[in-house]
Amino acid sequence: MKRLPRGLRALADCAPIDDDAACDRRMRAEKDFSRQQAFDQAIAKLVKSTPVPAEIAEWFANEKLAEGAKRSWRSTAGHPAILAIGIALAVIAVVVWIKFDEQMHTFPGAPIAKKLLTVASTTRLSQFEPVKADAGTLTDLFVMKYRLEHYDVPPEFSQLQAVGVRVFDDDEAGRVAQIGVAEKRMQLFLFPARRDSKTGQPEEFQGWRFLEQEGWTAAVRARQGVLFMATVRGPKKDLAAYLPKE
Repeated sequence: MKRLPRGLRALADCAPIDDDAACDRRMRAEKDFSRQQAFDQAIAKLVKSTPVPAEIAEWFANEKLAEGAKRSWRSTAGHPAILAIGIALAVIAVVVWIKFDEQMHTFPGAPIAKKLLTVASTTRLSQFEPVKADAGTLTDLFVMKYRLEHYDVPPEFSQLQAVGVRVFDDDEAGRVAQIGVAEKRMQLFLFPARRDSKTGQPEEFQGWRFLEQEGWTAAVRARQGVLFMATVRGPKKDLAAYLPKE
């Protein structure tokens, strides 16, 4: 009979094979446990003594690879999945901030005010009826010629020199009065305030509100059911200089 290699003989000697049927359950369990330990130790010894091929040994030439080298925070942050998550969170944060900012600056009539701000950006001086008077004195013109009551220019802008005026109808804003001013080529608008659908009363607000759109800025105020809006092509500070400091 061919003699078994030493490793296989060690496994055969430890194999849990026994013809003794007289041992009771406890003794058999203890013997099985000791044999299992011996078998495991023999397996471990055999694995350690087994030579590793050169092509496999090259995989573990780098000790850090075998141990699982720790990734730096820079390499972790540069991972495509981490970058994608970061970009998504940044976009969500920007959208939330824009919505929050819009809610903070909104007021009754804001959509119409934005529409008229676009009108201001496209209006030419030739579209006005020429006038030479203080903006505040045009109230009588609006009442007598157009029957527009409470179309009053606030004191903050009443002394500005008007160079043109016109009145037109807008599907959303209603009857709109527009005044061209010489100073900073400013334009002033007066239009009806939006009314509450349940009570029918004008929706008003306190103080001045600002709007900015495509390089234009507007300051809006409500009084007696009429909104007044001053517009200028420039930053907010160009209008804030005319208003009382809060």
